[in-house]
Amino acid sequence: MERHMTAEGREQWQRQALRRQRAIATGLLLVMAALFVATHAAPAQDFWIALVKAGAEAALVGGLADWFAVTALFRRPLGLPIPHTALVPRKKDELAAGLAAFIERHFLAPDVIVDKLRSLDLVTMAAHWLAQRRNAEMVAERLLATLPVIMNALQDRELRRLVRRVAQAQLAKVDLAPLLGRVLRLLTENRQHHLLFDQALEMIHQLLVENRGRIHEMVGERSRWWVPRSIDRRMAQAIMSGLIDFLAELRDGSHPARQRFDEAVADLADRLEYSAEMRDAVERAKGQLLGSALVQDYLGSLWDEIRDALMRDLALPAPRSRRMLAGAFTALGRTVLEDAAIRDRLRLRFETLVTRFVVPWRREIGALIIEVIARWDARTVTERLELEVGRDLQFIRINGTIVGALVGCTLFLLSEAIF
Repeated sequence: MERHMTAEGREQWQRQALRRQRAIATGLLLVMAALFVATHAAPAQDFWIALVKAGAEAALVGGLADWFAVTALFRRPLGLPIPHTALVPRKKDELAAGLAAFIERHFLAPDVIVDKLRSLDLVTMAAHWLAQRRNAEMVAERLLATLPVIMNALQDRELRRLVRRVAQAQLAKVDLAPLLGRVLRLLTENRQHHLLFDQALEMIHQLLVENRGRIHEMVGERSRWWVPRSIDRRMAQAIMSGLIDFLAELRDGSHPARQRFDEAVADLADRLEYSAEMRDAVERAKGQLLGSALVQDYLGSLWDEIRDALMRDLALPAPRSRRMLAGAFTALGRTVLEDAAIRDRLRLRFETLVTRFVVPWRREIGALIIEVIARWDARTVTERLELEVGRDLQFIRINGTIVGALVGCTLFLLSEAIF
């Protein structure tokens, strides 16, 4: 019940419990004092009265001794300047230093932190939580809700420069030639490069048809003056028909030109992947392309396009980016749950991250504890500590009174039996 209280409710409950236990302990001590006084007034020859008197006397001594010990922890008993009393207010700074050193050595030690992280298995817990679509959507919604605020707070000019520098740096790192070689090889393995060949044939055919009149004019311009125009037209038509028929032949997958095209693409892929000269040529071309004003302008406007597209999407009732991000989080959680190797790697990295962050700051954490407690006045420290442990200390008083009574009665019975 105490764990589910608010801070104010818990403090109020502690004060009430401390007052109640203190009243019980004091009341029990007063009862023993009353018994002691009453038995003194009664005849001493009566066995039972003598037994009660011995028990009450011992209980009174035990209760008073424990009251003194408990009170001496927090204040001076009866306000008297007795040595070695009011330990908490006088030893506040020393207690803070001891507490800080204890936490530093026994709670923030690397092996303790790692053992605790492994027992909690936070990676699996987080994966289970994230694998639930509702939780993933909540995380995605919270993240995306902050984006407009961040975007509006940042300067577009600086972001454009940043995006351009980052994009240019990342593109400059890409080894483009082997990448192009692998793409070509993948296209040839799937016969997708012939789609490009067919598209090229279709484009050439379309150009010939659209420029039929111009081709006739060019044939007439290059013909002799004495050749009749009708013959020029027939020659032009024959050239056009021959070219169109040749293009139709090239559409046949078994045509020798197709085979030579396959060989040329395969050779280009090999040279892109393994030729140092080709790699240097591609890198020079890439450098020139990245340095061109056109590419620089495009990279500079990339941030504007990203921002505008994202802001338009976030303005929708059901943003696509939120669904995509939630789906990514859900897939991440399920993947971590299903793959033990990924979980182990994440656990190791998380443990390494926490230990690298916490262990170097152990002394600073200890110093923070000392600094915070040093700013508290002695009365505040005493009150807070007494609220935390005072209720249990009152049980010491109660137990001391009861145990004292039992010891007194036992000693009386032993003395009667022996003497």
